[in-house]
Amino acid sequence: MPLISPWRGDFPGILALQREGQIYLDSAATAQKPQVMLDALLGYYAGGAANVHRARHLAAERATVAFEASRAAVARWLNAQSPAQILFTSNATEAFNLVAYGLEHEFQAGDEIAISALEHHANLLPWQQLCQRRGLRLVVLPLDEQGKVDLPAAATLIGPRTRLLAVSQLSNVLGTWQPLTELIALARAQGALTLVDGAQGIVHGRHDPTALGCDFYVFSGHKLYGPDGVGVLHARSEALARLRHWQFGGEMVRVAHYHSAEFHPAPLGFEAGTPAIGPVIALGASLAYLESLDPAACLAHEQALHAHLLTGLRARDGVRLLGAPEAALASFVVDDVHPADLAQLLGDQGVAVRGGSHCAMPLYERIGLPGSVRVSLALYNDGGDLAQFFQALDQALELLR
Repeated sequence: MPLISPWRGDFPGILALQREGQIYLDSAATAQKPQVMLDALLGYYAGGAANVHRARHLAAERATVAFEASRAAVARWLNAQSPAQILFTSNATEAFNLVAYGLEHEFQAGDEIAISALEHHANLLPWQQLCQRRGLRLVVLPLDEQGKVDLPAAATLIGPRTRLLAVSQLSNVLGTWQPLTELIALARAQGALTLVDGAQGIVHGRHDPTALGCDFYVFSGHKLYGPDGVGVLHARSEALARLRHWQFGGEMVRVAHYHSAEFHPAPLGFEAGTPAIGPVIALGASLAYLESLDPAACLAHEQALHAHLLTGLRARDGVRLLGAPEAALASFVVDDVHPADLAQLLGDQGVAVRGGSHCAMPLYERIGLPGSVRVSLALYNDGGDLAQFFQALDQALELLR
C-alpha cells in the first residue's frame, strides 16, 4: 500500500524541490514550511510592519496583538498554565544560554550539572562553559545498548551535589525517546532543576512540560514547521522567578536612569531589544495549522514511514543502524564508507540527507565513529521519497564498493 501524505500540497517548498527532481529527507535539521506560515510572515511585513509593546499607532497595536496571540498559541500547544511562562528567543541555542547565564548565580564551586552522552552541542556547550566559569563538575550520564540513558547508572550519578539535569527528549542522532519521567524524578529527589531539550521531540506529537515535571522546556520554531529566527523557552513560574536578567537594552527595561534601572518581569524582561516579530507571528500560524490536523493520522503516517525506512535500511548488506531508532529519523553507517562521501553521492542524485556528526561530536567520539548519514522524515514525506532514497542509496553503495 503506498504511503501517501495528504499534507504534501500544503508545503510549497516540497513541491518546488519535487519539480527540480529533489527529495527532502533532512527535516531534523530544519523543516519545510506550510503555506499558511508563509502567508502570515508576508502579511506582517506587507500589511505594515511595526515594533511591539511600545507605540500606540495602529500598525504597532496590530503587531503587538498578533505577537502576543502567538505567545498564547505556544502556551496552548504546551498546555502551559499562563502565556507569561513562554519566553521567545532567537533560537533554541539562545534559550539554553539564557538559562545558563540566568541561573549562574545559584551555582557554587563543586556543584554538579548532569547531561546525557547524546546531547546536541546546544545542550552541552553552555553547561560545559558554565562549569569552567564556576568550578563545577559536568557529569555525563551513559547510554544503554538501545541508545537511551542508562537509568541504573543515572541513579548513582545524580546525587546531592547535582543542581541541574539537562537532557534531550528525543535524540537527534539515535532517534530514541529518553526516559524523562524517571530522570526528572531522580533529579527532583535531589532538589535539582531540570531542563528538557525538546527541539526534536516537539515535532512528533503533543507534549506537556508541566505534566512531565520539568522546570524548563526548549525548542526551535524552524523544526516545528515554523520560521527560523525564533526559539521558545517554557519555564515553570517558580523556576522562572530564579532567573536573573542576562541581556539588557530596550523592551526589557521598565525604568532607566543613568546609574540604575528597573526591569520588567518575565516574559518581557527576558526579551531585550526588538524581537523577531514576523517570525514569532508566523510561528503562531504554524501552530494553528498543526492544530487543524488529525493528530492520530499524523502519528500513524510518521510511524508507517519510519517503519518502512528501517526495514529498507536493515535489508541492505553492510548498512548498520545506530541505536534503536523510534521516531521519524535514523542514522546509519556503511562498512568501509565515509559518511560524508555517501551523503555527497546521495545529494548528487537529488536526495537531501545529512552526513556528519550532527552537532553531537562527543557522542561519535564515544562510539568511535567519524559520523553517520541521517535520514529524517516529516509530514510531507511519502513512500515515493523513500523509494527514490533507496534507489539512490543502492547506486551509491555500488559505486563506492
